[in-house]
Amino acid sequence: MGENEMAVFGVSDAEEEIYRHFLRNPSTAADDLHLLLHTEPGQARARIDRLRELGLLRVEDDGRRIAPEDPETALSRLVDLRLHALHQELQRVTRSRHVIDGLRAEQGARTPPPQGIEQLEGLTQIRNRIDDLAFFARDEILSVEPYTRLSPENIARSRPLDLRCLRRGVRIRNVVSSVALQDPPTAAYLRELSEHGASIRVTADTTERLLVYDRRAALVPLDPRDTSRGALLAHRSGLVSNIIALFEKIWDQAEELALAGGGSGADREGLSVMERRVLVAMCTVGKDEAGARELGVSVRTYRRHVAELMQTLGAVSRAQAALLARERGWI
Repeated sequence: MGENEMAVFGVSDAEEEIYRHFLRNPSTAADDLHLLLHTEPGQARARIDRLRELGLLRVEDDGRRIAPEDPETALSRLVDLRLHALHQELQRVTRSRHVIDGLRAEQGARTPPPQGIEQLEGLTQIRNRIDDLAFFARDEILSVEPYTRLSPENIARSRPLDLRCLRRGVRIRNVVSSVALQDPPTAAYLRELSEHGASIRVTADTTERLLVYDRRAALVPLDPRDTSRGALLAHRSGLVSNIIALFEKIWDQAEELALAGGGSGADREGLSVMERRVLVAMCTVGKDEAGARELGVSVRTYRRHVAELMQTLGAVSRAQAALLARERGWI
């Protein structure tokens, strides 16, 4: 990382200099920093406080020492914050579309949709709205997608969005057609998502297509047989609740991906690849942050996997969970 490169994250030259200093000298006492940087104590303290807010520094030893956060972890968080800010700015710029629609409605060119329901026209508009909804999802994404295969372009477009959601701890539950498992790239992608924490089930007899974000917004096609005709996006309405109920019915009747896919996603003890990796991390890695880094997931997702494994094992502590797992021969 060269000079001034952190400016894109909103970090000033002086703040970057302090962060770099702590990376080189992690044991420097906070009280001595103004002497090393030839600045006033108040300025040094203000810059340290700013770097703590950004997640680049943390306090240790009851406030006597300041330690740097790992650059990869810290900058990943700053990237997310910066992308979030840029996305909000982009939304503000593109809001003129809603102004145009409102003026057209006044002109009588179209009938305004029912309150809480938005009609999307064209695949480009639908995809852009899906990207927006996925970007801002915080808790859960539900989907039923009866495609028979995903093209390499679709996989390349979806992978970063899906993995980013999983890293942030967003729960993904996805029902797909069993026919999709006959396409090797599609099957491999679904198993990759499963290994990163997504819950995927397979069904042979659904033609439904739906997406639900944080149980607040639901997207369904105008014509399930021809998605290019457009879609309806419902917000916080009884329609959303009905769509969620339909999803739960389909979910309950679907089969786990690992069982439907010939067992490649689970071992003979019924553990998924991700569960086994979490078990190994619990026994070999001390801190949750290190375990999450090793598995390539967020700390929140890692802790959720740990809690689920402890419940499965009937353990009241991580140490007991590790002991029970060894007794069962799981690790």
